[in-house]
Amino acid sequence: MSDETFDRLLAVQDLDTLITQLTHRRVVLAERAGLRGIDAELGALANEEADLAARRQELVAAQKDLEAQIAVITARSTGIEQRMYAARGTSARDLQAMDEEVRHLHQRQSELEEEELVAMVDQEPIDAALAALAARVAPMEDKAAQLRAEVAEGQAGIDAELATATATRAAEAAQLPPALADRYEALRARLKGTGAARLIGHHCDGCHLELSAVEIERIRATTPDTVATCEQCGRILVPT
Repeated sequence: MSDETFDRLLAVQDLDTLITQLTHRRVVLAERAGLRGIDAELGALANEEADLAARRQELVAAQKDLEAQIAVITARSTGIEQRMYAARGTSARDLQAMDEEVRHLHQRQSELEEEELVAMVDQEPIDAALAALAARVAPMEDKAAQLRAEVAEGQAGIDAELATATATRAAEAAQLPPALADRYEALRARLKGTGAARLIGHHCDGCHLELSAVEIERIRATTPDTVATCEQCGRILVPT
């Protein structure tokens, strides 16, 4: 194999490294922007708001139920009072019974109105807490929206780089001998993404370990078509 083939193999490795780095940058971009913290805080505030809203809804439902009961009692007492005023020939005993019932109805209405007032008063601190939450959430949502826009812009730039690197990598890899490409891919899968490395001086640029002088001489003495490997990590080793 020619020097050009090994140069192309290193180019493919460099592009694979770049693609891995770009992919990682894309993943951590939102976290670095601070979105994770803001989203977590907004989530906690949303839970708090949901709890307050649920408590308020219970009070509103209780208030409506009391209003309905009061309306029924009011209608009944009004009806009885009208019958009393229009009564002719009604015995004193019946009038007394109706008067007693009206009195009991008015008493019950007063009790229900007191409960209704309590339900309304209990809503006030909840409404204040909801307003305070809204005041806290609004600027945080604005900040989160700004950060999301920045993240989206950053990711778009990374995606463009990824597309270019991926296309270039495919074109370079297509020109490698199949056996060499297969060997490289197998090593890359086993060795954390690095299947080929440069021999720089006496060091493998893949594992960063020093090779023995004997091994260095052996590699440099091989024919150009020989695929050398690092005795330390097993990566394809290309002298530079």
